[in-house]
Order: sequence, then structure tokens, then C-alpha cells
Amino acid sequence: MLEKIKKSTDFINKQLKFVPLAGIITGSGLGKIVEKTGIVHSIPYEKIPNFPVSTVEGHECKLIFGQISSRNVVIMQGRIHFYEGYSMDEVTFPVRVLKFLGIKYLILTNASGGINPNFKPGDLMIHTDYINMMPNPLIGRHIKEFGERFPDMSQAYDDELIEMLTRLSKELNILLHKGCYVGVTGPTLETPAEYKYYHLMGGDAIGMSTVPEIIVANQMGIHCTAISVITNSGLGSAIGVTSHQDVLKQARLAEPKVTSLIKHLVSEL
Repeated sequence: MLEKIKKSTDFINKQLKFVPLAGIITGSGLGKIVEKTGIVHSIPYEKIPNFPVSTVEGHECKLIFGQISSRNVVIMQGRIHFYEGYSMDEVTFPVRVLKFLGIKYLILTNASGGINPNFKPGDLMIHTDYINMMPNPLIGRHIKEFGERFPDMSQAYDDELIEMLTRLSKELNILLHKGCYVGVTGPTLETPAEYKYYHLMGGDAIGMSTVPEIIVANQMGIHCTAISVITNSGLGSAIGVTSHQDVLKQARLAEPKVTSLIKHLVSEL
């Protein structure tokens, strides 16, 4: 896999000389941070050797290079999911490429189901921890260039970035919950019994992404943070039938708040 990553990185570096400080991975319906970016270059995923392409509605599948508040960033406008049939190596391949391009920070967004009964659709949650219900992306032959074989995950999400986002949310008058994210394989949405189960486990929000990327980023020494848009409630009287279109609708309604937080965070990196 190392040679494939180097081939992807070399292809990108031949397109432009650009060292990003931060990488941003956008979830379903959350790609408009690109509109706040001074774009330098854009590459469709399909043009990059070995780079996987998302098959999910709401993911544009472009690697965007540009500046936010004079900071160099690279934006993945759409992510790869395990439920699409990709292996965990393929799901996390883009994160490893971003590291080889030079990123020091990784900012992730996603659309999630609400487990915490105090959360309502449209709310935002910053991740403080995770519960992984997917195959671990580090299973398999260890490649020493990627980092530790047994990376510590006691602080998977960077405390300093959490503090910065908490402060910024208050300054911007944006409600930002803190909570634990449960990462599941999907693609089915959760049953009422599963919501109750994950609530008892300590989960506050649930989704089908992010955790594999966080694990790999931590192994490679990248400082990470993640924000979820709560798109539906899975507990209490608010529970009901949810479709992917419902998820996209709620994500797009909340997107301006997410974009504002990311823009201000990047300006302080």
C-alpha cells in the first residue's frame, strides 16, 4: 500500500507545489466549505492514481486545494465509506495521502443520528470520544512508515482543538454539544432497539464514517477534530422513519454553521 500512496502523492505534487497545513473531509451535504476557500487547484478523485471514488449522493468526489484565512488547506469534497464495498485500507487511503502531502491537522464533518435525548435535528456535536463498531483499519501487516503498531487512543480527538471550537461556538453564538460518536458499518439506519443499545453504551451520536479516518490519522500523528450534524432523533417521542434525503436536508440546513466554525478554526491554526 505504501507504493500506491506514494504514487498518488507524486501525481498530486506534479500537478501543483502546495503544502497544506490542514485537511478537511466533508460529510453528506456538507461540502460548501469549498465556497469559502480561495481555490488554487481541483482534482477529481477518479483522476488520481489508486484513489477511491465515493458512490454516495451528496459527495462531490473532488480534492480541492486552496486557502482559508491565508492557511493552506486541502479539502476532500466527499468521503469513502466501508458500506460501499471498499476495504478499510481503501476507506482510509485518502487520509494517508493527505499526511504524505504534509497536513498537520485533520478536520472531519459528518451527518449523524442523534442518540442523546437532549439532541435535536439541526444541532451540532463536537466529538470527544468514539466507540468503534467497524473493523479496525490497522488490522493487517504493519507498515512502519505509518506510525506505531499499537497507537494510543486515549486522546483520539485533540483537546486543544476541542477547546478552540468550544470557545468559537460561544463567540459565534452556535450551539455546540460535546459527545461520543458511535461508528457503525451501515448502510442500514439503526433500529429503535439499536439506538437504545448504543445509548446504554455511552454513545451520543451515530454514523457510518469518521472513526476509521480518526484511527489512521492518530497513528500517523495528525491532530484531529470532528463535528457531527444531528440529522434525526433515535430516542424518545421524536423517533420516526428516516431516509437519506432527510439526512441530506438536515445537513444542508446546518451547513452554514459548520462552515463558519471550520473557517474560524482554520484561521487560528
